[in-house]
Amino acid sequence: MTRTSWGATLLTILLSLAIGAAAIMLLGYDPVEAYYQLFRGAFVGKFNIGGVFERFVPLMLTALAFAVSAKVSVFNVGVEGELYLGAMAAAWAGYALTGLHPVVHVPVCFALAMVVAGAWGAIPGALKAYWRVNEVCVTILMNYVAIFFTSYLVGNPFSARTSIPRTPSIEESAKLLRFLKPSRVNIGLFVAIGVLLLVWWVLYHTTWGFRLRHTGQNPDFSEYVGIPPKKVMVWGMILSGAIGGLAGAIEVMGIHGHFLDNFSPGIAFDGMLASLIAKNDIRMVPVLALFLAVLKTGALGMERFTGVPKTLIDTIIAVFILLAAMEALFSWKRRGAASAGEGA
Repeated sequence: MTRTSWGATLLTILLSLAIGAAAIMLLGYDPVEAYYQLFRGAFVGKFNIGGVFERFVPLMLTALAFAVSAKVSVFNVGVEGELYLGAMAAAWAGYALTGLHPVVHVPVCFALAMVVAGAWGAIPGALKAYWRVNEVCVTILMNYVAIFFTSYLVGNPFSARTSIPRTPSIEESAKLLRFLKPSRVNIGLFVAIGVLLLVWWVLYHTTWGFRLRHTGQNPDFSEYVGIPPKKVMVWGMILSGAIGGLAGAIEVMGIHGHFLDNFSPGIAFDGMLASLIAKNDIRMVPVLALFLAVLKTGALGMERFTGVPKTLIDTIIAVFILLAAMEALFSWKRRGAASAGEGA
């Protein structure tokens, strides 16, 4: 991403906040006080800072999962389903496998979650690559299948038999260490950052990453130069699904301690929006994910101390998305005008 793109993204953030301030004024509140309490609720105190990171981890990983699939030209709307399946797999491994040392138990839970979710992601990838089936329709439908399937599991064979549908609590050896207590942020934060750096290095500094990016840019030419685009597309979706499954595993092992039915309030869809706003640039994914996490965490403090409804934050996010889309539209018009000038 160029300096101009970074500047445009920053300008979009500031402009969306300015429009939000105007909306706050129209509601009869003080925008300065509202934003002060918003950022105070996100950055002041261990609990608030931990809350930001708690939301940041799944947002960044699901955004990264979507960005990876975009590199092979697949619009993976199914990250939410992969999140659920990864969470369920990690929960099962967490409570069913007993007597393991944490050094073994934690990686086993992560690995099982990534394998299950990666295999789930391979299905729409194969349908897209080999039979040209629209991946958007397939992944949207597969989300429902995954969510309802986990609801069946948590209500029947994997049920803890409690008033709330959930699995038994995972073993202590499978839990991720927390810090910044009393918040629930855990070492999954460092795992997520490590995965982000690893994926970036693989995509831009390895032959396999070059094949992924080249297949997404021009599959026909990739096949001409000896790169099998269909296999690469499937592997790209496997990697995307595995990252989504890892996000689910961290939610179970670091936040809840068990799989809770319908635990996700659309986490992966927010992550997908972050990736789209970042134009699927992996370097910008953590920036946008952190911005959304700050807004969502600080909204509660803003509402508590100023009375400004926290739903206004959703409006600011919607305006931000709209402005980001307009930025792309304007850049497209500039390119079109430049092409027309060269043609003349």
